[in-house]
Amino acid sequence: MSTMIADPISPTRVEARQPRLPRSVRQFGLMLQWQLRRSGQYLPLLIVVQTMLAVATVIGYGLLAGEVSESIGLYLATGAPTITLITVGLVMTPQSTVQARTEGSLDWLRTLPLPREIFLLADLAMWTLIALPGTVIGVIAGAVAFHVSLTVTWWLVPAALLISLTSASLGYAIGTLLQPMLAHLISQVLIFTVMLFTPISYPAERLPEWAQTVHQWLPLEPMAQVMRAALAPQAFQTDARAWLVLTGWCVLAVLGAGVALRRRS
Repeated sequence: MSTMIADPISPTRVEARQPRLPRSVRQFGLMLQWQLRRSGQYLPLLIVVQTMLAVATVIGYGLLAGEVSESIGLYLATGAPTITLITVGLVMTPQSTVQARTEGSLDWLRTLPLPREIFLLADLAMWTLIALPGTVIGVIAGAVAFHVSLTVTWWLVPAALLISLTSASLGYAIGTLLQPMLAHLISQVLIFTVMLFTPISYPAERLPEWAQTVHQWLPLEPMAQVMRAALAPQAFQTDARAWLVLTGWCVLAVLGAGVALRRRS
């Protein structure tokens, strides 16, 4: 007499039967939670460092500018949060990705039965959360230091998210595709370029004409434009072109980061 043994249903098979959207949301939440716990030892330090960077940018640029007029003060106050978001994306993200490659945790993540897009979105969300405290404190420090009035518009959040997502995606692609030493060097060169040779904290007219033309098609100046218009709409305006260029770069950066993640799998 044979004995019927019921097939065990593994949690993975049960989860696979769920609708795709709730399953993806749950996977994203779990992966974000795992990433935050994995980086928990360093999260406070990362937040402190990027907050200090935001405040130092405000104070340092103020010392370089000397006597700051209201117009220059608005440039400096609105440039600090932009530089903070870009720095987290283009410097901290590739360095963390390189570390994950070196220690093998990135390869281990690829063995999990999860879509690569979930990995990417969870990573990008974590870096966006890390950038938020310094961004807010940078705005407050700029308003206090230069005695300027800033306004919180409704498009400040989408502007900040677009800047953060674009920067983090570019940094993720750099950290995934390039050799570790080269990725470190590229990130250092990029932040040097962002802080000194990009019209974020000063008007674009101060650059040579050829540099102005180049920056019109790169994502950095549109990032500064949308942030200025979001924080000081009474003094700065932006047009649809800046949003379109930045959105185009964001789409390309996210797709590029996804391709880079799949390429090594």
